[in-house]
Amino acid sequence: MPIYTYSGLTAQGRTVAGVIDADSPRNARVSLRRTGIFPTAVDEEQARATTQTASRTTVESSGLFARVSTQELALFTRQFATLAKAGLTLIECLGTLIEQMENARLKRILTHVRQQVREGRSLAEALQAHPRLFTSMYVNMIRAGEESGTLEIVLVRLADYMESQARLLRTVQAALTYPFVMIVVSVVILTFLLAYVVPQVTRIFTETGRMLPLATRILLGVSSFVASYWWVMLLVAASGALVVSRLVRTPAGQAWYDRMQLRLPWAGKVIQRVNIARLARTLSTLLASGVPILTALGIVSQLLKNSQLRQAIEEARSSVQEGESLAAPLRRSGLFPALLTQMVAVGERSGELESMLARAADAYDEEVAAGLTRLTSLLEPLTILVMGGVILFIVLAILLPIFDLNQLVH
Repeated sequence: MPIYTYSGLTAQGRTVAGVIDADSPRNARVSLRRTGIFPTAVDEEQARATTQTASRTTVESSGLFARVSTQELALFTRQFATLAKAGLTLIECLGTLIEQMENARLKRILTHVRQQVREGRSLAEALQAHPRLFTSMYVNMIRAGEESGTLEIVLVRLADYMESQARLLRTVQAALTYPFVMIVVSVVILTFLLAYVVPQVTRIFTETGRMLPLATRILLGVSSFVASYWWVMLLVAASGALVVSRLVRTPAGQAWYDRMQLRLPWAGKVIQRVNIARLARTLSTLLASGVPILTALGIVSQLLKNSQLRQAIEEARSSVQEGESLAAPLRRSGLFPALLTQMVAVGERSGELESMLARAADAYDEEVAAGLTRLTSLLEPLTILVMGGVILFIVLAILLPIFDLNQLVH
């Protein structure tokens, strides 16, 4: 059935646009009028019939992914699971979801997915055509659910997984936002003081011609440098950031950067725990959904941000492929905590690896939250102390010459 893009007006005069499938443009217009939309333009959008067209549509849908949030995708997945549990067919589920979908871009992609399913493709194959929206993990879990006849269960697990990842991301962002804002504001205030306020206040001291205290001379030198060369400082900072970003894009630079991340005091442990929590949660979800362990490990390695941990998982996958247990290569790498390797070993011996990984993920989620709390509780007073110390130095450097002048008067 052809797919049509349309634009039109509602009964209230609001402009709307979207996609609809119908046998003909006339039927598309009739269907739109039945829903209260008065179409102003209806154009057919050709379905993918050739490889070239498929590639073009894939690229188009990839560009749309930036507009579809994880929360929206998780909500779609949970609604999909609810409809599947109710006994609706795939076509009926997708049709219902498309009708109530508010995100126009996600609605457009789902319309293409439904068209492919109607043409005889599996749901996993239809979703795979949109890799920037539906990741390899998502597609493989859907494929395993279709093959095992447990699609609704897999959809629920997918929704739970995405919601847990969204919660973890919100926890990290909320914990780091306040210290980051404090540091930025402190730097801006300090730069303003040194570049504008201090020169105005201390000008009278330089006009006296007297020998100024050391603290005052240091303050005047720093202030003069900032006022005269602030643009050079900005240029150096921007150039340094550009050079670092270029180096990090190289394999050697990325490896060095990731090693340094894990070795940072306090923050390194939090970064490690965030990655391990994601690893354990993803691997548990994949294994519980029936995805083979080698495939699951390959997917997990792609999801990890840190190249050191990613390489360790790839080496573990090779060891498992050769018949070794999963716990042994993880332990040898030295990058994973003893708790994780012990729980993996127990899970392998008992045949409950996915449940042990889920428990490990819960434990590390809590540890990440506690670690972020400790980190922010350290950063906040440290920032205040540093800023207070700098301001105290500025005040003393200004007051000392005043005291000297006061003594001369008396």
